Amino acid sequence: MVTVPTAGYHAGERAAQARTGETERAEHLGRSIRDTVPAVAASFLAQRQLLVVGAADADGRMWATVLAGEPGFVSVPDERTLSVAALPHPDDPLRDALRGPATQVGTIALESATRRRMRVNGTAQARDGGFLLHAEQVFSNCPKYIQKRVPVPATPTAAPGPGRRGRELTTAQRLVIGTADTFFLATADREGQADASHRGGNPGFVESLSPTTLRWHEYPGNGAYMTLGNLELNPRAGLAFPDWETGDLLLLTGTARTDWQQRSVTFHLTAVVDLPGAMPLRWSEPQYSPANPPLSVNSCR
Repeated sequence: MVTVPTAGYHAGERAAQARTGETERAEHLGRSIRDTVPAVAASFLAQRQLLVVGAADADGRMWATVLAGEPGFVSVPDERTLSVAALPHPDDPLRDALRGPATQVGTIALESATRRRMRVNGTAQARDGGFLLHAEQVFSNCPKYIQKRVPVPATPTAAPGPGRRGRELTTAQRLVIGTADTFFLATADREGQADASHRGGNPGFVESLSPTTLRWHEYPGNGAYMTLGNLELNPRAGLAFPDWETGDLLLLTGTARTDWQQRSVTFHLTAVVDLPGAMPLRWSEPQYSPANPPLSVNSCR
């Protein structure tokens, strides 16, 4: 097992940590980042029913997506490997990327019922009906801003529908975003090392400023600033908004910029993909995280 020292953070991450006075906290976290999956983490991963994936498509655009299945669809055959027995929706922009020989991937395994999450980043290679992920970064995240949800025994009434593509958000899609309490964010550093992260808050925490522009407030996290550090070097980003009741996924790609004075991120989208029924599972109504700030705190204006 190898841990990642402070020197393992890239220049963008170190700049963000220094800007916010979080260098010492980041050093502490860095000592817990591994390149292997401990036994307790392997057990956690094997019980998960949801895995967030972030990666670039063939054109270099970043996307985030969500895979779901029964416990066991994610497994750990050895301490350096994550096995995922699932692929995205046929019209998902990352489906072809995950069927290729080698793709830089960031993942989050999420257990919303207990507000636990674990990140495993590395290189993915296609395998029958899924992919293998060679672990390069393995670490747990804090439970902040995760809304409690549990899978419900509901059988989807229809097969996943065809994807709908666009270059800007429709009114209905803006409503989905404006009422969301959770989304997932994919970024990468200058060398293309991908990362996936979670963002949560009370409904309305993401502002839809126009059909092509979103904005959200960055709440205090673990101090590593991996996402914002990536954006310091590479503005490309992908967002995934899940509909927990219907299984739909709303995927966006574009560029993002951090306003450090307001501690907010503005996202300009270049493409949208709406995937009806992409997730095979359904989840309960949320219990909002007690860490969520009131919306008045979010104001970036």
